[in-house]
Amino acid sequence: MPKLSINIDVDDLDRGVAFYEAAVGLAPARRFGDFAVELVGAEVPVYLLLKDQATPPFPGADSRRDYARHWTPVHVDFAVEGIAQALARAATAGARVESELESYRWGRVVLLSDPFGNGFCLVELDVDGYDEMTTPYVRPGNAKRFHNRDPRS
Repeated sequence: MPKLSINIDVDDLDRGVAFYEAAVGLAPARRFGDFAVELVGAEVPVYLLLKDQATPPFPGADSRRDYARHWTPVHVDFAVEGIAQALARAATAGARVESELESYRWGRVVLLSDPFGNGFCLVELDVDGYDEMTTPYVRPGNAKRFHNRDPRS
């Protein structure tokens, strides 16, 4: 099974460490020279990677890194207990709150972004959590199909 880690680009390692420590309780564990810091306290390690503003994200890229708020198809969810307190903690640490606290039959969620423009969510699951809205996965083409239920309902 592959191992998972999360890498978050920042333009200031110390400010990134301070934010994630204060906002969600991650702790710095190891420094990799002057270019990365490993944070622990989540189910997978989180690495803050020092990447200068306006540098290309990969060789030949037409775009450049921009630490203003930006959209990305991948984001991090932090599962928390006591979402109101977790939201207050993140906001005090400098998170930008981007939605109201939303309630669903599976729990509650709020959308935020860090000081580097990266979106993330705080999620508090009810007792049944995601089990409340899931069905077994069925490969396309199999006879037995399940109707998708909107996870936000």
